[in-house]
Amino acid sequence: MHAERPEGEPGRDEPANRRGANEPDPTRDADGRQGASDDAGENGLDGAGPTPPDADTADGDDAAGHESVYSLLQRGQELMRRRHNAQAAIVLERAARAEPGKGSILEALGRAYYNSGQHDLSRATFEELLDVDPSAHYAHYALGQSLKQLGRAKEARTHLRLAVALSPGSALYRGALDRLGPPAED
Repeated sequence: MHAERPEGEPGRDEPANRRGANEPDPTRDADGRQGASDDAGENGLDGAGPTPPDADTADGDDAAGHESVYSLLQRGQELMRRRHNAQAAIVLERAARAEPGKGSILEALGRAYYNSGQHDLSRATFEELLDVDPSAHYAHYALGQSLKQLGRAKEARTHLRLAVALSPGSALYRGALDRLGPPAED
């Protein structure tokens, strides 16, 4: 009933318990943590996480009743935790428009796009994240995975190699590169 997927690639909104033991959880970083920050891990974020809201009220809304960027990010991440990735993308797009170039928002948005099957938008978002932080190992990994889904293996290999070089201890990044296989002969 379902189309075949490459090994190690999660299905659209597929629950974690349906993946094999050796397949990565797309909602977790390379160390198995879940969440978001500017220096990325696999679909999760390493580090301190997003910055708290500045002058917003305690509930994350401003005086006019608009959600703060921080509350939008938190709501988007909660939607992703519940595997509502397309809805998370909509919320996170609002946050990205409000704070362009914010790494934690771009990473979360890229993950939401990827996990909802919007691989070209995911690719563009992770490219934007790499413009902000060219040394973000997770952004290279995620861009590589997005390019792989788009059938652009040569470009995917480049970014997966960079991810491995920037974070040599990551079995996740090494596994993704290995699953891509050897480069095609010209």
